[in-house]
Amino acid sequence: MNSRINIASVEPKALKAMLEVEGYLEGVELSTSLKKLIKVRASMINQCAYCIEMHVAEADNVGVSTQKLFALAAWRESPLFNPQERAVLALTDEMTQIAQHGVSEQVYDAALAELGEPLLAQVMMQVIMINAWNRFAVATQMTHG
Repeated sequence: MNSRINIASVEPKALKAMLEVEGYLEGVELSTSLKKLIKVRASMINQCAYCIEMHVAEADNVGVSTQKLFALAAWRESPLFNPQERAVLALTDEMTQIAQHGVSEQVYDAALAELGEPLLAQVMMQVIMINAWNRFAVATQMTHG
């Protein structure tokens, strides 16, 4: 396998810009556990092994149960997720797979009702960023560890 471009070394300003958005996300009200669920779920959908490995370990470190992490693959059928988590995961799924059918009114309205506008904006930015990181890692074939 040929090695791929290292965007961070070729275009360090691009990486710096992404890290600035991550810095913003570190300081928002959205709970750390919800951030981790978003990151793991989107990474699963995008099949980004690098990000899955990283964010599963981080989720474990902040107290997200292993059972809940395993259940993310079938969160709709699992009783482990509360209404707020379900709204966030539904939005994460639709935003991550946006080319399929966009974000439905039902999912958007449920997320807005559960979160309110400030948290909804924060969730949307977290979903946008993990999808950007997934594309960064998958396109360049990054490997974890």
